[in-house]
Amino acid sequence: MFNFKWLKAHKGQGMVEYILIIAVVVGIIFGVYKLMGSKVKDQFQNAADTVENAGD
Repeated sequence: MFNFKWLKAHKGQGMVEYILIIAVVVGIIFGVYKLMGSKVKDQFQNAADTVENAGD
């Protein structure tokens, strides 16, 4: 009645596309971290020091 062979053939293609999208997003995150990681770390450290010394 219905021919679903094409659905089975394209199931893996969707999975590969999702994996590629995730890989690109992870690559962008690592790139941003590499470029701005130390700056962000310094800002958090400054904020932590300010909160720690606020009670003095």
